[in-house]
Amino acid sequence: MTVRTNAREVTIGNRSVGDGHPVYTIAEIGINHNGEVEIARELIKGAKQAGADCVKFQKRTPELCVPKDQWDIVRETPWGMMTYIDYRRRMEFTAEQYGELDDYCRSLEIDWTASCWDEPSVDFMEQFEPPFYKMASASLTDLPLLRKARSTGRTLMISTGMSTMEEIIAGVSAVGTHDTAGKPNLLIAHATSTYPCKVDELNLLMIKTLRDRYDDVPIGYSGHETGLAPSLAAVALGASFLERHITLDRAMWGTDQAASVELVGLERLIRDVRDIKKSLGDGVKRVYDSERGPRQKLRRVMNGATA
Repeated sequence: MTVRTNAREVTIGNRSVGDGHPVYTIAEIGINHNGEVEIARELIKGAKQAGADCVKFQKRTPELCVPKDQWDIVRETPWGMMTYIDYRRRMEFTAEQYGELDDYCRSLEIDWTASCWDEPSVDFMEQFEPPFYKMASASLTDLPLLRKARSTGRTLMISTGMSTMEEIIAGVSAVGTHDTAGKPNLLIAHATSTYPCKVDELNLLMIKTLRDRYDDVPIGYSGHETGLAPSLAAVALGASFLERHITLDRAMWGTDQAASVELVGLERLIRDVRDIKKSLGDGVKRVYDSERGPRQKLRRVMNGATA
């Protein structure tokens, strides 16, 4: 019988993600920049300093993503009262602004990508050659969009919040787990799409369920809870990558701010994730060199192997 090794492994840029590799950490800026490039730059810089591997934005074509019956609804925004469609337009960065952020990420040597919410947004993002695409939980059942992202040939990460198991299976089946050359290039994130999410709805054991079902796919966690403990538990349960929303201040204007981690918390989270990953080991029992002195001094009876 042939035993596969490193079967659960995908390449993102110059990084291998999967079992036996450091946890790939994604700092989700999303829309927490509130349409301001300078805020985005501060978040990128803070994510890099905290040790994150990647920052992620959200890219939408407002005319496609906002239902027409909501276009003219007037709402309060950071720029005063405006219609919802104008607000959504104001939140989107232009190609020139993304170009500036692309240059900034490259100068800091941090990956960046975006969750594309519609097919033209995938075409828009292609000019920046992202190392992978992340499909939001809301898009899991949008099979044409999943296939559009898959058609770029880039690694695809899908999130599974607000979804049934049947919808997850259908989404994975639609895009496959490998590229046309047979190379694995799919990642699946467990998530619960409530912002912020209650602890008793996180269902972290779904990480194990997904790992058992898809034994050649790296499984990760996209957390929307307050606090850090569940994200650390996700890593202990086998998450190969971890995504958390970040913010400069959880009190800032915006729907995602309250479920986000401030930069000092992100630094602590990534530090503890690294420690947990190292502490898990390989599950093979051994006597460490550091134990040999106490073993010789304290053990009264020596039985079995001494190695």
